[in-house]
Amino acid sequence: MAAAGRAIGRYGPGFTLAQVAGEAGVAVGTVAGRFGSKQNLLVAMMNIGAASVGPRMRAAARGLDPGAAITAAALVIADGLDEPATVTNHLGQLGVDLADPALRSGFAALRASVHEVLTDLFAAAGLPGAPPPARAARVIAALTHGALMDWALNPHDALADVLRADVQAVLVSWR
Repeated sequence: MAAAGRAIGRYGPGFTLAQVAGEAGVAVGTVAGRFGSKQNLLVAMMNIGAASVGPRMRAAARGLDPGAAITAAALVIADGLDEPATVTNHLGQLGVDLADPALRSGFAALRASVHEVLTDLFAAAGLPGAPPPARAARVIAALTHGALMDWALNPHDALADVLRADVQAVLVSWR
């Protein structure tokens, strides 16, 4: 899965199973035999992403004060996306994913996991100026994803620093 993510980041939505195999250091037949098709590989990536993002976000937030926990969890969304071309290629793949019903469904499950964690963190945060936790979660998730696109078009500073500053700007206003 990590090799597929790197291939998408390097080649965009036109990546091939051969490129994934090259990233993984295995034969093309190994990848093709395991997944059968690029479509099946992408579905597997979505399923694993949906199942793993929540635990990774919770781990990043563990032990932190509420504002820092929300920020750390939101930053997980951008793990491994630190080069403008990589972000652009992943955004291009997202466009392909959204056009395919199975991949769109997988992305919806991934987004639901993100929203669930952020909603829980907002429920515990006690930010008096914040909207209800579910809405606050949607705002921060949307801000994070929108900031990825903005940064890909106009990269400045490290992406994590930009995301951290943007999320914290909203959280400060909700305190």
